[in-house]
Amino acid sequence: MSLISTLARLEAVESGRARPTATVLHRHLTDRPLVLVPLTTAGEAGAPLGALVGTDREAPRLLTVSQPRDRDLRFAFLAELAEAVLPHIEAYEDVVEPAERNETDPQTGKKVKVEVELCADAPQLIVPSRAGIEFVRLLGRSMRFRRTAEEDPDTPYPAPARVPLLGRWLTHYGERARVPGSSLLLAATDLLNRHWATGQSSLEDQHLGALLAWIDAPAGESGTSAALRAELERDGEGQLLCPPAGPATDPAFDNRLLAPAIEKYDRARTSLAAAEDGLAADARLGELTAAEREIRALLAGVTRPTWDAVWRGLDLLRELPEGARAEDRWTRDRWSFTGHRDRVRSGEPPQPRRDDAVTAAQKLASRETAQAQLEAQEALDDPLVLAGRRLAGEAFVAEVTEVVMAYSESKRPSPRPLVTVRTDEHPHLGERTKVYRSLEGRPQAAEFVGYAEPEEGGAPPLVLRILDRMGRSKEPAPGSVPEPGDRIAWTLFEHDQRGGPKLPDPEQTPWTHGGPPGAAGQAESPDPVTSEDLL
Repeated sequence: MSLISTLARLEAVESGRARPTATVLHRHLTDRPLVLVPLTTAGEAGAPLGALVGTDREAPRLLTVSQPRDRDLRFAFLAELAEAVLPHIEAYEDVVEPAERNETDPQTGKKVKVEVELCADAPQLIVPSRAGIEFVRLLGRSMRFRRTAEEDPDTPYPAPARVPLLGRWLTHYGERARVPGSSLLLAATDLLNRHWATGQSSLEDQHLGALLAWIDAPAGESGTSAALRAELERDGEGQLLCPPAGPATDPAFDNRLLAPAIEKYDRARTSLAAAEDGLAADARLGELTAAEREIRALLAGVTRPTWDAVWRGLDLLRELPEGARAEDRWTRDRWSFTGHRDRVRSGEPPQPRRDDAVTAAQKLASRETAQAQLEAQEALDDPLVLAGRRLAGEAFVAEVTEVVMAYSESKRPSPRPLVTVRTDEHPHLGERTKVYRSLEGRPQAAEFVGYAEPEEGGAPPLVLRILDRMGRSKEPAPGSVPEPGDRIAWTLFEHDQRGGPKLPDPEQTPWTHGGPPGAAGQAESPDPVTSEDLL
């Protein structure tokens, strides 16, 4: 946690209101996000209980499972979820725009630009909390390997036709959520926590109702009391007025309302199966329908407050202007969405249960690079975030006092002007340490040369040597060299993070890391039976 975040939390405790930790919106929000509020059965993480899903905040679609332990009802729920989610995803697949991408020429081995199509936008999925992201990933893992009757007529318990496809998409969204800065799958609590600091713990910040109580407390009430009321206040029947954001439900709701309703449904279904004539079947069918409606009403009542809270949080976030570099990260999300669309259409198999060594290392390296890029871009977009890096000695703001033209010592001298700057901050500068500033959206590098003669009673000025972004002529391009009086923010971290070394192809993976291909599968197969295995 940065010093700025710690100070913001202390101020929140003192004032009773959440304090902002950002001045811009650091994640991209689409105009029509798909909001999903899932519920699971207590004690059975993989058994869905119900969900609210949709893009219209006034008309969500309610999906329920009357008996979560019934496999057929769970498959029916997943089929309904696929019909609610897949049309929204497919609406973005064919709206494309031309784009260029670097690819390796198989004959020359050089990088060449190839014109391809890129989806003009991508569907965004919003869940209430971080636990909702884990549930999306769990659903994807449980659905993408299901066999349908069309694929395998002999498979036991065949899944509905579009359930495996939804599993592949949810798996992709769950994996993309692990990439820092990605906005395809977002948790409302993580979004709000990134932009506001409260006076409660990070664990308590995962309660959406309590978090919103700190950020947007009622007039005349402190965030502390509003959050406590959101967490604990109950009605006359002992039910929470602000239910948890899921996917787990409140034990009082499970024991007092949901369990009796499910028992009533089970008795009605048993009675219907035992009916001996049409009149009795009609009467018992009415009882079964009434039991289903009761369960739907209970689940609607426990999910609707969370649904409204998610949209309320999105309204608060939309009041912030979007960061300048958030659109670039969203473009990478669009590339990710387009790539998965192409893999699905080409008939590639589902994502494997376990990545091979090279794929896992590539994912880890790309996430580390994305994390460094995100931290740098947020600091460049947001003065409040940059202030935290300045307090840590990783950046500083200085005023230019003098510029002396100098040149490199080479056969073709290049401009290397010396810039003297004055600052009251204390960056962690060493000999030849590189610093960077943003010049027309591109990083310009300089190196620390040393300290100039200090003024009376002041800190010694810093001398920096500009290294690049000055053009190819002997004289620097106009505007490429700072001028006296300019006040510039310099960073000790790179603005564009570079990836690590290239990893070997899967075919060249050494045996110590799981290769070559096929070796892992052979190693996992049982040893053949020999005469020594039998007595």
